[in-house]
Amino acid sequence: MTGAGRPAGPLLLGVRHHGPGSARAVRAALEAARPRAVLVEGPPEADALLPLAADERMRPPVALLAHAVDDPGQAAFWPLAAFSPEWVAIRWGLEHGVPVRFIDLPAAHSLAMAQDAEHAADGAAAEERDGPGGADGGAGPADAPAGGGPAARAPIDPIGVLAEAAGHDDPERWWEDVVEHRAQGGEAADPGAPFAALAEAMTALREVHGDGGHPRDAVREAHMRIQLRKAVKEFGDDIAVVCGAWHVPALGTRTTLAADRALLKGLPKVKAELTWVPWSHRRLARRSGYGAGIDSPGWYGHLFEAPDRPIERWMTKVAGLLRDEDRFVSSAHVIEAVRLAGSLAALRGRPLAGLGETTDAIRAVMCEGSDVPLALVHDRLTVGETLGRVPDTAPVVPLQRDLTRRQRTLRLKPEATERELELDLRKDNDAARSRLLHRLRVLAVDWGEPATGRASTGTFRESWRLRWEPELYVQVADAGTWGTTVLSAATAKAASQAASATALAEVTALAEQCLLAELPDALPVVMRALADRAALDADVGHLADALPALARTLRYGDVRSTDTAALGEVAAGLAERICVGLPPACTGLDADGAEALRGRMDGVHTAIGLLTGAAAPAHAGGAADGLRGRWTAVLRKLAVRDTVAGVVRGRATRLLLDDGRLAEDDAARLMGLALSPGTPPADAAAWIEGFVGGAAGGGMLLVHDERLLGLVDAWLTGVPADLFDAVLPLLRRTFSAYEAGVRRTLGELVGRGPSAEGPAAAGGGTGTGATAPGFGPGLDEARADAVETVLRLLLAADPDPHPDPDRAPEPNHDPRSGPGPDGDATSGRQGGRAANVKEPLGATG
Repeated sequence: MTGAGRPAGPLLLGVRHHGPGSARAVRAALEAARPRAVLVEGPPEADALLPLAADERMRPPVALLAHAVDDPGQAAFWPLAAFSPEWVAIRWGLEHGVPVRFIDLPAAHSLAMAQDAEHAADGAAAEERDGPGGADGGAGPADAPAGGGPAARAPIDPIGVLAEAAGHDDPERWWEDVVEHRAQGGEAADPGAPFAALAEAMTALREVHGDGGHPRDAVREAHMRIQLRKAVKEFGDDIAVVCGAWHVPALGTRTTLAADRALLKGLPKVKAELTWVPWSHRRLARRSGYGAGIDSPGWYGHLFEAPDRPIERWMTKVAGLLRDEDRFVSSAHVIEAVRLAGSLAALRGRPLAGLGETTDAIRAVMCEGSDVPLALVHDRLTVGETLGRVPDTAPVVPLQRDLTRRQRTLRLKPEATERELELDLRKDNDAARSRLLHRLRVLAVDWGEPATGRASTGTFRESWRLRWEPELYVQVADAGTWGTTVLSAATAKAASQAASATALAEVTALAEQCLLAELPDALPVVMRALADRAALDADVGHLADALPALARTLRYGDVRSTDTAALGEVAAGLAERICVGLPPACTGLDADGAEALRGRMDGVHTAIGLLTGAAAPAHAGGAADGLRGRWTAVLRKLAVRDTVAGVVRGRATRLLLDDGRLAEDDAARLMGLALSPGTPPADAAAWIEGFVGGAAGGGMLLVHDERLLGLVDAWLTGVPADLFDAVLPLLRRTFSAYEAGVRRTLGELVGRGPSAEGPAAAGGGTGTGATAPGFGPGLDEARADAVETVLRLLLAADPDPHPDPDRAPEPNHDPRSGPGPDGDATSGRQGGRAANVKEPLGATG
């Protein structure tokens, strides 16, 4: 658009951020106008980064990341997708050799203003807590007026106001109909028409609503006008400006340079650094960056990239996804879904089927009315899993560069989707991966989280859940203040945390992290801090909280070939102090304190088991048996002392029984004493909770030891009715923790009643009338015969339950299988197994 067809002055292209229709319109307008320069809304410090947008290795979505040098955690993003109008304008300018510049308020001011607004919000919250004076409603912290003036109005949504004026109750749907779904043929006739109409609408809104509840916009727009004047002076009026449509009326307003500079005078400022970072479609779907989060970036990207027939192409993508998930979707499904989407759009008066119509059609035709596969379509396609890419030449903090290098060396590619990673620490590459992930956890870079993997009692396996989010770049930049490499930064931060830690458990957890992350230079500092804290801390609870982490650390030290001798000495000392101080600490406890101490006892018991394992003598000077003996003596003392809370006594008894340090007869005697009529029901119920509650497998203990189950059953049936309601909640909490199968078996055992010969029979007698735990009183031969027939069918054996020994071998006999169990040439794989089925089932004949 040139000559008389173009209005005087710069070409102002008001857009909606992340809008495919706006992006197509911007590209068409630039092709028609061919401006000499392109100005884009964005931080001007990033001008030096613009040439990277033309790099073939740059793949949107990406974002400009700005962070304060002195406080990297203070950061801001400017995300750009392939369908963002700003990205289209940048790429057009670079492809045509046209200068491109950012004209928004510098990031140095934006970061400082955001920091001041955050502090002001904290102060306002404190004032509101301390007394009256807070305003109801008003703007958020970032929009609070400077100088403490009157409260700002709530920000308006320009699109929502326009949609309401047009008689629509859904702003997103209205915007899609009038902008995003416009036919490209209309744009070719007059590329500037949509921008002129949108500018007129925004001008009317600004006349009514002023700044719309965004007081900071006045400062931003003043800076934009100053940059626009500089560009006009350099290139003339033949320039194009791509900015949010809300700012177009302000940029077209005639103001003086002095007035605009006055608005910028005295703004706070920080030193800022900028770079490009990868972004993701999932992150675009959140309200961030421009404040223009979109719910369906994958759908918008498809609308922008599809040259024609967007609905047909979208349905084809959906069908491919569902087929990959083993769902039957044919070409007929695709055709019918396209027709249904078009019909729904016509019924709803829409120019083109939108996301709502296509989603309804997919649900009805391809998903058979189910929302379960539809959720997969939304996650994988509507939102999308695309993660952008930035070339290596983009400036980054040294720590980020070292992390990227290690990710490539270890073949750990950052991905936007969550994935599970199983590591075998006996392999060098997996061990190096584990060290990297643990070091990042020390630096609070939450790329990987430990997960529960496949069952294994060894220490050579680790399971991680990985997911790379763009915010991790900010965390890496923040962690970069500790060092230039992952190892040096993690070492420095661990040493600093050890010096500042106030609780013993914090230091022990840090020692475990240092060992897992293999930080040899930090471990001595942590060990000195640990010894100092342990010597000064006399609280048995704190010591008990600290010991399990130390024991785990010693256990992992064997796998990682780390010298943990000093750690073993500290752990043994803590265990000794716990053995001395635990009995006095178990008296005079309330219910909550007793329950907390029960949990600590479990942790200490497990820790002492690790300390007295194969590696313990080297660390504890050969005193492993002595430590185990002292702990056993402590448990015995707790189990028989009446002043100790019932839950603690019950757990001490159970731990002794599990370790084989208490005979079953003695355990039954202690249970009988605890459940005697003279014991208050609440105390007896607490003893049962300690003995069979929690994760100690108490349910299976009762299943296999009917004597203990009989004691519990006899006590429970003897509880008076007026006291039963008081003990019921504790008992329900105890038994509800068992698996459903264990509860069912216990119910069957209790319902059957005691064995015919009493506890002796329950011990496993096989005579008449005796039963084994969990089994009925006798053999049901009729049911056994029925099971035999089914087993023969499953094993492909001879279905005849009474085979003739003189019968000749079957024609299809495989001679390689060898003779059967009776010397006949029957199949060893089939006939042998079938011949052995009958006897255990108790069948006759």
